Amino acid sequence: MKKQIWFITGSQHLYGPETLKQVAANAEAITQGLDADPSISVEIVFKPIVTTPDEIRATCTAASSDANCIGLITWMHTFSPAKMWINGLSNLTKPICHLHTQFNRDIPWDLIDMDFMNLNQSAHGGREYGHILTRMRIQRTVIVGHWEDTVVRAKLADWAAVTAGWDEMQHLKVVRFGDNMRFVSVTDGDKVEAERIFGMSVNTHGIGDLVAVINQSTDAEIDALCQVYADSYQLAPELAQGAAQHESLRAAAKIEIGLRRFLEEGGYGAFTDTFEDLHGMAQLPGLPVQRLMAEGYGFGGEGDWKHAALVRVLKVMGGNKGGGTSFMEDYTYHFDPKGARCLGSHMLEICPSISAEKPRCEIHPLGIGGKADPVRLVFNGSKGSAINASLVDLGNRFRLLVNEVESVEIPEPMPKLPVARVLWDAKPDLQTAAEAWIQAGGAHHTAFSFDVSAAQIEMLSEMAGVECVFIDANTEMRAFKQDLRLGEIYHGIRGL
Repeated sequence: MKKQIWFITGSQHLYGPETLKQVAANAEAITQGLDADPSISVEIVFKPIVTTPDEIRATCTAASSDANCIGLITWMHTFSPAKMWINGLSNLTKPICHLHTQFNRDIPWDLIDMDFMNLNQSAHGGREYGHILTRMRIQRTVIVGHWEDTVVRAKLADWAAVTAGWDEMQHLKVVRFGDNMRFVSVTDGDKVEAERIFGMSVNTHGIGDLVAVINQSTDAEIDALCQVYADSYQLAPELAQGAAQHESLRAAAKIEIGLRRFLEEGGYGAFTDTFEDLHGMAQLPGLPVQRLMAEGYGFGGEGDWKHAALVRVLKVMGGNKGGGTSFMEDYTYHFDPKGARCLGSHMLEICPSISAEKPRCEIHPLGIGGKADPVRLVFNGSKGSAINASLVDLGNRFRLLVNEVESVEIPEPMPKLPVARVLWDAKPDLQTAAEAWIQAGGAHHTAFSFDVSAAQIEMLSEMAGVECVFIDANTEMRAFKQDLRLGEIYHGIRGL
């Protein structure tokens, strides 16, 4: 069943049955309007208006227990005394969007009377409701404006997408094939605390468990997938059927078939591997990982389960926008005085969803891992506004860190670099962005996305109740470092 967001409207019996009948009719009309908007990817479902503490508690309890309900849009059409909401909100486990709107856009200057005023009280009804949410320390997203306005609709669409991502995170299963890269700090972390905070479970399978499934792949399956490769990409001549290295392409196909089967049978939405643990595998899975990411799976290299999860969640949040989301690594800098830039890449595993061109399927040596030369997709990334987001474990808490960037055209060919890559201008500039990232303890891995905004990462952090730090056009280092210090105090107090 399609995931749902419930539209809940607050009122009270003070105004009489005729007014409440109109409140319900208006709320249903707004619900239908929002649900029909193609930009909102989640079904918006009208629920009966709530006018008593018992009705509010019953609705919140039902929402919390309904697996298909992933969030609530709440609207105070009239004044709804906030003490009525306390018990219901105390039982609610789903995210809230407080839509501070009113049914009519304009004041009917020549017709307005007290009946109109009694019916249309959102202006102060919403403030009463907002007070109790603040007093109860309940995180929520507040959207203000007329419900038919395109800006309001866009904000609601963004929030609904984040709610879908949060729901995915709550149920996400991440499988680690082997441990994280030896001696590396930032890719590891507290998996127990991650499950408590985010809901995602992270567990390990030995590489032999995966190899056993890979070895079940049949020749017919491998032949069929190799044809898909030939049809989908610019296939290097040496990988074509009958050519010298076609068996390497078949080895990659065999890995992809087994890896996909393992993930599907286990119900996993994200996975990691590490080049330090490839026992029984012919090559490091480059092409298979890239293709699985393009299908929506999350991935993190070197055992980085946090970014495997984050990539998956951002792919859900991005929906069908088409810009793409990928696992990413800040790889090397271009310190041109006219404008410093960062080249993002990885050994192999960049998602082709961010490609600006039809990827080339190639085979090249890899200096680490001690395995046969791996097959991979090679391409330049698309241009446009994007973000790099990082989820880090600081020991006493998790932090989400996001840098707004502008992906640009790569100005020169790189014929000797056999990996996918993307070049970006970091905001406000590379020097400030890199210093801020390092001061904030950000990882060298990120989730890179054209489809998800920094504002949506902020919404996600609020749903999870974790710190979020921004690096953008307004970042100034003295203020940024002070914000980090204040965050340390605030989150330290919260954790007491």
